[in-house]
Amino acid sequence: MLKVYRLNFNDERFADVRKVRNDVFVVEQGVSESDEYDDFESSARHYLITKNDVSCGVARWRKTDKGIKLERFAVLSKFRRSGVGKRLVEEVLKDVLPMKQKIYLHAQIQTVYFYQKLSFAIDGKIFEEAGIKHYKMIFTPLMSNN
Repeated sequence: MLKVYRLNFNDERFADVRKVRNDVFVVEQGVSESDEYDDFESSARHYLITKNDVSCGVARWRKTDKGIKLERFAVLSKFRRSGVGKRLVEEVLKDVLPMKQKIYLHAQIQTVYFYQKLSFAIDGKIFEEAGIKHYKMIFTPLMSNN
C-alpha cells in the first residue's frame, strides 16, 4: 500500500527524504552532494512516498520566477515501474494545479517518456545539469494521453 507524506524541511521524516535522494542521486547516479542539496531545501515543499511502510520515493516543488518547478523526483531502483513515480507526480500536481501557474521540470533523458505519459512536453534543447543530460518539460494537461 502506498502512502504519501507532505513534508517541510524540519519534519522528522525529512531524514527519509534525504536518504532516498542520497541513494538515487549521489550513490547511484554520481551527483555530488553539493549539487544535490541546495539553498531551496527549507523553502520547498517535500514529498515522501512509502510502500508497506518502507520509504521508496521522494519529490519536491518550489515557486520560481518562471512558475512552479517540480524537482528531485527519485524512486529507489527496486520500486521503479511499480506505480510509485506516477503516484508521486499525481500527488504533487494535485497540490500545485490550483495555483494556476506554469508547471515545469527538468527531466533526465531516460525519464522523458515517463513524463510525456503524464502530460509533460519537451520545451527546448537538451542541456546538462549536475553532469546529467536533461530536457525542460512543461505540464500540458490539454495534451493528456490519460
